[in-house]
Amino acid sequence: MTDVRETIYALSSGALPSGVAVIRLSGPDVNVVLSKMVEGEVPARHASFKTIRTRNAEILDRGLVLLFPGPNSFTGEDVLELHLHGGKAVVEAVYRELATYKTLRQATAGEFTRRAFENGKLDLIEIEGLADLIGSETEMQRRLAVEHSSGGLSAIYQGWAARLTYGRALIEAELDFADEDDVPGSVSEQIWVDIAQLRAEIEGHLTQASAGEIIRDGFNVVIAGLPNAGKSSLMNALVRRDVAIVTDVAGTTRDLLTVDLDIGGYLVRLHDTAGLRDTEEVVEREGIRRARVAIDNADLVLYVEDTSVAASDRLLPAEALLVGTKADLPLRSDERFELIVSVSDAQQLDSLRELIGNRLQSKVHPQSMAIPSRARHKDSLVKCLEALGTALGGRGRDLDLRAEDLRIAGDALGRITGKVDVENLLDVIFGEFCIGK
Repeated sequence: MTDVRETIYALSSGALPSGVAVIRLSGPDVNVVLSKMVEGEVPARHASFKTIRTRNAEILDRGLVLLFPGPNSFTGEDVLELHLHGGKAVVEAVYRELATYKTLRQATAGEFTRRAFENGKLDLIEIEGLADLIGSETEMQRRLAVEHSSGGLSAIYQGWAARLTYGRALIEAELDFADEDDVPGSVSEQIWVDIAQLRAEIEGHLTQASAGEIIRDGFNVVIAGLPNAGKSSLMNALVRRDVAIVTDVAGTTRDLLTVDLDIGGYLVRLHDTAGLRDTEEVVEREGIRRARVAIDNADLVLYVEDTSVAASDRLLPAEALLVGTKADLPLRSDERFELIVSVSDAQQLDSLRELIGNRLQSKVHPQSMAIPSRARHKDSLVKCLEALGTALGGRGRDLDLRAEDLRIAGDALGRITGKVDVENLLDVIFGEFCIGK
């Protein structure tokens, strides 16, 4: 655990050089630094244009200074921000001056956000959402991240946890005060109906996990087929730039090549693969093995065939889309293709993008963005459901044992937001952030 008595500092804006560089400080000695490096009064939560100096009165820069007194700050501590000109020399000069303070040190990756967590300003889901928001590349990723970072998903889990706590409280009341008149009826009548309803709600929520993972991590589309079917040409055409080498030599593509595409606001990860055939060439054979692994793990397979040649025997992967290529050449295949395209026809390519988008949305149709998006969310929800199932299925068991099942279920929910037993998760989660965050 970091010693919170130290005051930390770091560049909190983008890479240098830049138009503006923001240096953030957090900790108990913020006001000491403020008094020595900035002349005049700095009102809290108001941007003040000031001269920033060394303790020897040497001018470092002129810029905006903002002070956020704790606990009403991002970290819950006193926070100071220096908005400077974004030159490397300016930032390095300020860093050298800050390093002269014995109680200051540079922050580690994610340390500002970790302090926000430790001070109760954010929970783990909100923090993960903040990291996802910083890294979002598509509109749907942004929407998902905003929902998580603003506490929408956390509120659902906290509500469920409160219902479990209430159930356990009633059980404890019956066990400890069964003879008292003010203890309401049977626990079974009071809570088990609600616990069954809660389990149904969590089961429905868990079905959205795959949608959340696709929105956050991308929809994996694998382009597969025989050698020289036009796979690499199709990939280049879909992303509108040359990312794959295209030749007339069979077996040119020997490894997975991946590029990201935005379709309808969703992240689509397009994978070009080695042509599927029997070969004794060692490198190509390894490429084909990797291609088959990618096919097995794909959300969608585009099985590509050259329509200018007669159809060949092949084993079409389940739910694959059969796409014909080289539509600009005479048709010699008698296969029934989902779509036939030419890489030189923009309208046909748009139709293929639309087809991919429709298949994606058939798998991803969340009613809201308050859905799980990470494996750890899913794992904890599964453990919660297992404990609830044990509690509901054990009608012949003692009440204290069933209450323990509810505690286990509540702890599983708590691990998602960081309310219990999460120390081993912290380094992994906060390590996703840049140094100044």
